[in-house]
Amino acid sequence: MSNKVLYFAYGSNLLTSRIRINNPSAMLYGIGRLEDYRLDFIGWSNLWNGAPATIVETPGFHVWGAIWELDVADIKNLDQQETGYNALQVDIVTHSGAKYNCRVYQQIKVPDAYVKLRKLPNPRRPSEIYLKIIVKGALDREIPIEYINMLRKVRHNGFMDAYSDIGQEVSGTNLSYKAPKIQ
Repeated sequence: MSNKVLYFAYGSNLLTSRIRINNPSAMLYGIGRLEDYRLDFIGWSNLWNGAPATIVETPGFHVWGAIWELDVADIKNLDQQETGYNALQVDIVTHSGAKYNCRVYQQIKVPDAYVKLRKLPNPRRPSEIYLKIIVKGALDREIPIEYINMLRKVRHNGFMDAYSDIGQEVSGTNLSYKAPKIQ
C-alpha cells in the first residue's frame, strides 16, 4: 500500500459521489470511529452556505466515518479541498477492533465551547443540504443508526440547494429521528 493512503471522512466526503469529484481513485476501505473526538461545526463555507464540520479532541466522545483508500497522488486534491483544515494522522478503530492509521482533516478554527449539536447557535449551524449529504453518506456507509440519529438531530440553518446534482441526490434524505430496531 506504499502508493496508497487511508483517509478518514466524517463530513461530506462520506458520500461516494462527493469524494470522487476530486479524488477518482477513492475506494471504500471500511468504516470506523475516531475515539476521544467529537463532531462539531464552526465557521462559514461559501460552498455549503453554512458551518462546515470539524472534529474536536474530547475524551469520551467518538466520531464515525468512512475509511477511504486513495492514491498518494490524490493527497494534493484533498489538501486543496480541505482549505482551512490541518491534516492529522489518527488511529481509526473498526467494528472488529482493528486499528488503521488514517489521514483526517480538522479545521484550524476550533469551537471555544462544547454545545450539543441539536442546540447549535445560528453561526455554527450547517446548511440543510450539507447535513443531508453527511446523513446520506452515513446511511450509505451503514454507520450505526445511533450515530446517524445523532446526525439527524443537528440543528441546521435551513439552506437547501436542491437544484445542484448533489442536491438532487440527497433531496429525499430524511432528517427525522428513526428508532433503532430491537434485535
